[in-house]
Amino acid sequence: QVQLVESGGGLVQAGGSLSLSCAASVSISSINDMNWYRQAPGNQRELVAGISGGGFTNYADAVKGRFTISRDNAKNTVYLQMISLKPEDTAVYYCNAHLRRRFQNYDYWGQGTQVTVSS
Repeated sequence: QVQLVESGGGLVQAGGSLSLSCAASVSISSINDMNWYRQAPGNQRELVAGISGGGFTNYADAVKGRFTISRDNAKNTVYLQMISLKPEDTAVYYCNAHLRRRFQNYDYWGQGTQVTVSS
């Protein structure tokens, strides 16, 4: 059982910056992958960024060069630093923990935090 709590969402002007946090109830070193997803109204949920247990990162093309995912294992927290924000970044952002085990995979989700970018 993994509980995830996002924070840091809010309203920001285009070109501005915002940082999101995801606090996990267990050591994130035991989680195979930590990811950030986002979903805008009427759109499908899409993967924004991910970080593996080995520290490897990947990003959606739309955010590459602007967003940075990182982790602080001592605080059991994953971050998403966002710069040069665009109106199309407006969405609810969700933290995801993906666990791969011998016979079953597990996905856990946070409640989401709203990010709104105005022009």
